[in-house]
Amino acid sequence: MSATAIRVRPRSAESGHPGPRRPRGRGLGLVAWLAGIVFFLPIAWMALTSFHSEEDAATNPPSFGAALTLDGYREFFGAGGGASPWPSLINSTVASLVSTLLVLLLALPAAYALSIRPVKKWTDVLFFFLSTKMLPVVAGLLPIYLFAKNTGMLDNIWLLVILYTSMNLPIAVWMMQSFLSEVPVAIIEAAQIDGAKLPTILARVVAPIALPGIAATALICFIFSWNELLFARVLTGVVAETAPVFLTGFITSQGLFLAKVCAASLVISLPVLAAGFAAQDKLVQGLSLGAVK
Repeated sequence: MSATAIRVRPRSAESGHPGPRRPRGRGLGLVAWLAGIVFFLPIAWMALTSFHSEEDAATNPPSFGAALTLDGYREFFGAGGGASPWPSLINSTVASLVSTLLVLLLALPAAYALSIRPVKKWTDVLFFFLSTKMLPVVAGLLPIYLFAKNTGMLDNIWLLVILYTSMNLPIAVWMMQSFLSEVPVAIIEAAQIDGAKLPTILARVVAPIALPGIAATALICFIFSWNELLFARVLTGVVAETAPVFLTGFITSQGLFLAKVCAASLVISLPVLAAGFAAQDKLVQGLSLGAVK
């Protein structure tokens, strides 16, 4: 008897007959690709415009085949006698990194108390944290400005560090509470039986398990701090000027500036894009952590 290859066709679980392949997966994939293209197009357009001259960048309709040049980047980095962007980039880096680190140090024990060792009416506590984000930022601008002026902290990078920490702490506690609620309590109790204290439990037991959630929280807080403009614009001058404030200096009432603004925007966006790309696996794991019970 000759061997014959037998192909088993998928059958419908209900009728027992071969069922047609559902196009639902392909449809969702197509929608995802279209959404990704829509979100990517402005970035691609900004990158292309940054390599055009000011005259070509200002044409209407846009000139896709215009000659490419690096003049916008040369002017951004001060080659034409303008101000150097490095002090502003360093200020943004310091304010974002230090404030994110402080947020994590404060949010981790708070989220631990609200999830693994919940206090009474912990939901009300979480709502209070989140309600602080409902206040319009401009409503607190004048009191903070007067406080900074009276204490001599205007144009001080550490004032921005304190502000960014207080602004991002509520959302960090809210996010990490859901992440830490997935940590098995039995592991913590075993560590306590072995004599581990609370700092040791947080650093060596809770943090490694909730690392994806911590990474997602850190990335979001870093992005919020890096992109903040209103407080940095009002409370800083020359010494503590951040990158978004430096970017607004290219917008003038006279002359052409679109290519320079696009070049500056692309350079200033690179740290956030690089951080998101490097931590994308942790970001996806962290944002999905606690979503399925």
